[in-house]
Amino acid sequence: MKDDKKNYLILGSHAHVPSGAPESEFEFVYENKMRPFVTNLYRYSNIQAVFHYSGILLYWVERNHPELFMLIEDMISRKQAEILGGGFYEPCFPLIPLQDRIGQIELMTTYLRKHFGKRPQGCWLPGFVWEQHLVTALSLSDMNYSFLSQEQFSVAGLQDEQIFFPCITEDQGKLIVIFPVSSSIEKELEDKSFYHVFNELNKEFENKSNLPDKSEYFLNTEKIICIFPDKVSSSPEEAVDTAWNRFFEEISLSENIIETTLPSKIIKKHKSLKKNNFPDSAKSGNDFSPRRFLINHEEANSIYSKMIFTNVLINQLKGDKARKQNAREELWKAQDSCFFSPCNGHLRGELRKAAYSSLLRAERLSRENVKAISSLVQHDFDLDGVKEYLFQNDKINCYVHKQGAGIFELDYFPNEWNYLDCGTNEYGRRTAFADIIACVDEKTDESFNLSSGNSRLCFTSQYEAQTQDRKGKSCFILSSCSNEPFGSIEINKCYLLKKDSLQVSYALRNTGKVTQVFQFIPEIDFSFAGAGDEYVRFYAADSDGKDINLDGMYNTNNLKIHDIINEVQIILLSDKEYTGRLLTAFNGDHYQATRIIPSFFISLESGEIWINEFTLIFSH
Repeated sequence: MKDDKKNYLILGSHAHVPSGAPESEFEFVYENKMRPFVTNLYRYSNIQAVFHYSGILLYWVERNHPELFMLIEDMISRKQAEILGGGFYEPCFPLIPLQDRIGQIELMTTYLRKHFGKRPQGCWLPGFVWEQHLVTALSLSDMNYSFLSQEQFSVAGLQDEQIFFPCITEDQGKLIVIFPVSSSIEKELEDKSFYHVFNELNKEFENKSNLPDKSEYFLNTEKIICIFPDKVSSSPEEAVDTAWNRFFEEISLSENIIETTLPSKIIKKHKSLKKNNFPDSAKSGNDFSPRRFLINHEEANSIYSKMIFTNVLINQLKGDKARKQNAREELWKAQDSCFFSPCNGHLRGELRKAAYSSLLRAERLSRENVKAISSLVQHDFDLDGVKEYLFQNDKINCYVHKQGAGIFELDYFPNEWNYLDCGTNEYGRRTAFADIIACVDEKTDESFNLSSGNSRLCFTSQYEAQTQDRKGKSCFILSSCSNEPFGSIEINKCYLLKKDSLQVSYALRNTGKVTQVFQFIPEIDFSFAGAGDEYVRFYAADSDGKDINLDGMYNTNNLKIHDIINEVQIILLSDKEYTGRLLTAFNGDHYQATRIIPSFFISLESGEIWINEFTLIFSH
């Protein structure tokens, strides 16, 4: 093959571990992705490569395996490697504000320049999630190039040879170069040798070049193949280092087929590139949209809503730049792309809880030096066009939705913990004080089914807001209706937030003409670090006042909850005794919540009212 038509390989390595992941996950990624690639590549100085490792992963490696930093720094200094920038915490760029896009990239750039002595020229886009307006943020951050998949090139109207060459794209007068990454070749390399894959690809190029309808552009332009393989072909018993060493050896012996290069060299060589725009798309599928993902996955939308709300609070902070920057960096930790993509990060409780902790730290920083008083504000928190009721003081956030008049977020600031990060059920986000009116023979055992046809699922209905007190009290009413089971029962519910406690009072009235006998179940879902006695324990007082460890069904009006990990005690008091049940909610293997099911057996004559008050008391 002639040199002027030589094909080039941009070989890369990418790895990331989200904030909040256990130490073992960092070690696994290091041992199976980072170290084998870097240490084996180091032996082959003739092979050039691109590295992208997220800021949080590099920060962990710096403290646990600093020897790897030395190898990367040496390869960069001898121009064997380029290191890519990007968002420090691997954010989903389209979903975060412009100032956060630029801020996260600058944080990563500063870190890389400090540790490796060189400013990155290219930017990694997590999941290759793309919207055209990203060009502006990347350009303003002095990023010259990035990567998308060949499938995204095809959707943008590029075909055949055009998906093997970079192009330039523009937004608001800002420009950036986009390189195509071949996921199909990455997949082939998992089962076949490097020589076999690229020898066959080279033959394919030569055959196509002999077709009579091929353009001069195809005949006279080299091809650029970009790959970021996670794994390479190996036998089951083969060590990962052996596989990567053989892979690099095959590249060294294949220089007559293809030559490794770096993106900056391609850009420098080709001063004029074809221009193209890319539609909204992602590596996981051209029909994937992170915005649609928010709509379909309430766990992701909950974090996104909290992120947007926290961003507003930080923007209102005036006069203390250092505190504002600290708050914003805490916010960035919660913007991980794993929450907004099909990798199921949104289902992992430990990741969500780490995100909420960071958001609460950011919120607390934005509130410092502000007089702490109990307050109630109305705000469209979850961005659905309906205002929610936000109770706040210096220790507790309590957010109430009009649907079901249930609590959907309950934050305890001393431990930076959201006790209502409970995942979802078939009706949406799990809440506390989710009201159900059921038949007296409805069993609240492991098979307890919220969709029972003989029950009135009040938590799915819109409550009407009644009297409001800006100091921290709000009342709601669910009127009687004729077309539901127990429809004659009217529910009045009031919330009152005090310093360390939350009061929830109920008044149920029979508006019908006949006596109603039923079971009232205001389900309370809380989320802890996990299920089991090592995470949380439940107690109730016996007749002598001693605590009894609970597991399953119990009768009490004084439930004590010991959050072992956070060293917090929550006391749930009730004026009236109830029969309780503790159930655990999972999504697959992922713990989501502990369901507290209090049952009151009630008989109401026409016009009669039943009253009860719950009090939640927090201490640590």
